[in-house]
Amino acid sequence: MAFLKFNKSELVNLAYSLKREILCANKTGAYCNTSIITCNTRRYHGLLAVMLDRFGGDRFLLLSGVDESLIVDGKQFNLGIHCYGDIYEPRGHKYVVDFSADPVPQITCKVGEILFRKSIVLAQDRDQVLIKYELLESPTPVQLQLRPFLAFRNIHDLTHENPVADPTGKPVPNGESFCLYPHFPDLHLQLSDKHATFTAGPYWNKSITYSDEYRRGFDCREDLMVPGYFEARLKPGESLVLSASVTQEDPAGFKTRFSTFVQEAGEITSYRDQLRRCADTLITNHNNRRRINAGYSWLYTGLLRETLQALPGLTLYGLNDPAQFEEILDNLISDQQERLFMRTTQVEAPLCLVTCLQDYIEYGADPRKVWDQYGVIVRGVLESYLPGERAEVSMHPNGLLWAQKDGVALSWMNAYIDGRAVTERAGYQVETNAFWYNAVCFALEMEKQFGPRKNPFVDKWTGIRDLIKANYQPTFWNERFGCLADYVDNDGQHMEIRPNQIFAFAVPYSPVDEALAPSVLRIFDNELVTTRGLRTLSPRDSRYKAVYEGTQRDRDLAYHQGSTRPFLLRPYVEVSFKIKGPAFWKRAEWLIEGFYADLGKHGVGAFSELYDGDPPHEPHGAISSALSTAALLAVEYMLEKYKEE
Repeated sequence: MAFLKFNKSELVNLAYSLKREILCANKTGAYCNTSIITCNTRRYHGLLAVMLDRFGGDRFLLLSGVDESLIVDGKQFNLGIHCYGDIYEPRGHKYVVDFSADPVPQITCKVGEILFRKSIVLAQDRDQVLIKYELLESPTPVQLQLRPFLAFRNIHDLTHENPVADPTGKPVPNGESFCLYPHFPDLHLQLSDKHATFTAGPYWNKSITYSDEYRRGFDCREDLMVPGYFEARLKPGESLVLSASVTQEDPAGFKTRFSTFVQEAGEITSYRDQLRRCADTLITNHNNRRRINAGYSWLYTGLLRETLQALPGLTLYGLNDPAQFEEILDNLISDQQERLFMRTTQVEAPLCLVTCLQDYIEYGADPRKVWDQYGVIVRGVLESYLPGERAEVSMHPNGLLWAQKDGVALSWMNAYIDGRAVTERAGYQVETNAFWYNAVCFALEMEKQFGPRKNPFVDKWTGIRDLIKANYQPTFWNERFGCLADYVDNDGQHMEIRPNQIFAFAVPYSPVDEALAPSVLRIFDNELVTTRGLRTLSPRDSRYKAVYEGTQRDRDLAYHQGSTRPFLLRPYVEVSFKIKGPAFWKRAEWLIEGFYADLGKHGVGAFSELYDGDPPHEPHGAISSALSTAALLAVEYMLEKYKEE
């Protein structure tokens, strides 16, 4: 039985089904993403988007969709569905009677006595999507027509009718190949049936509307090229596979390849299985270079902060693969030299390298080998925060880091409205300085153990560590509020209740007294903790936004002003276990159960980037988030660790 399944009454309700999305991703960086009834609601939706090095490594949507029609006794039944303004046409969703998400997405339609199913597979080792069509039941044979909708554009853009597009197809075995614009790869559309035919008849299907983009106030209408249609005859019990690929394939192997993938995918039997599968899909191996995708469909691959914070969760706690941990980390260091050592707008991000290595050692890595391999990188990162090295952040005489660049948000809370930062947080940031102290302490400890006996680094940085320790708590702690300031500038402490202070207690080398933690946890429990992660701002604050909806401006105001973040659960649970011990186990388990209940929402089978701050905490943002997935894997790992106790 499928782990994630929907029924007819849910599927025919567009308000329900259009909010739920299919996501398939592979190692080349390609993806397939659409709604569960294959009606595209975002510009990012499509059956095949691929990463193209020739255009800077960004993703490009080649095949937006395929409309299926069944022809029986001269009558045509259109199974496709598109939105045109307020009108949906054709209305193929009325035929949908079943959807299941594992081991692969399957959509079953019923037209009279005909039972018809399509299943979607994204090849893991190449830029190829396979769609299998099965005539499960029918009193007579049927003619199946397939109309491809071609886009050939960046996933962030939209395309419109133009005289440059070339819809002319070139014959390939059992199909046609198309290339709308110069420098793009050919898209080979091939069928497993050698008797299938293609009829050319190009036209622009105009003004397709993406309802999610419309709702958010974005440009939402697009014209797509339909070059003609394929046609094949199916008898009851027969199947047909359509392949869309950037390389010409052998049609004789389509059915076998499809079946092999389904078998290799395996059955999902638990939430832990689903977490592991999501972890694997978030790791790409494009050009034999493994990197982490921050989130599908629109977030980028190889980002510094997201990779460092998600890497232990995905590769260690999820996949138990230390070799992959090191490979991804080495690639990241190679790719991110500028941000690690010279300049970045997320000033805490380079310091997260240390917490990433601490996780690796805690998981079982040899500390000496880790330091031999990465010590020079850590020392270089620390040196880059000394006065005169970085323009955006620098150590002050009190040992603390001051981050300021006019108009720029120099932390992970980096939303902008009309070019102005919503949460600039210029000054001493509570989490950045916690990571700073932790990194200095870690480097000193490693150098004392594994460095030379006479060590100038230890001599120099011991005094800096002591300065940070002496000034951190007096700078940030507020006795009246019973918690730490979010940041401190020339006007003093800014006491809005945000989750950033949890890192001061969660890092292995904490710059604050542990005795302060219970007070902070009480505030978190009362104001920030929800069943979908931690709020980014207390509801008691006048700037709090309960719902992440509306225009781009509305959503940017809510992005770090109330919406919850699942990734913040990890440090919160760590600190809670540290203070409360195994007695916190049931509470920790309860905190992650809600995410599993939501697997049928938003990205089906995936873990969302963020949620509304207020109940019922609807999911939003990227439908599959590396940070969220990694945090849940880390919490699961902690639950196992404390289970016996």
